Amino acid sequence: MTKKSKHGSIEQVTIEETMPHQMNAPSFKGTDIKMKDPFVNKYGVTIGDSLYASDNSPLENWSVDTAPEIMAGDDWVHPTNDIGWNTTENRELLESKRKPQASPFMHPTKDAGKGTD
Repeated sequence: MTKKSKHGSIEQVTIEETMPHQMNAPSFKGTDIKMKDPFVNKYGVTIGDSLYASDNSPLENWSVDTAPEIMAGDDWVHPTNDIGWNTTENRELLESKRKPQASPFMHPTKDAGKGTD
């Protein structure tokens, strides 16, 4: 996943389907869920860049005239860079999608543990 820097260049924000700059961010590696790039919503706010501030964001320009519901909906949620992935339920979902790591202790076609217990 990449993001644009203040200077307009593209910067990498993920390493091997993880976001190491976020303390408790989950790993998507081995889950078949692909990390998505940040996007700019219809309000001109970049979502998913891990900066959490944008010049165009209603949060940065809040006033008594700002309707809170403007920040509701899918335009404000990134599919893979969202705090919701840190919940127990979503971490379990990711774990259930990972293929078990059988090697180096299992033979691909033979039951190497047969009769050992």
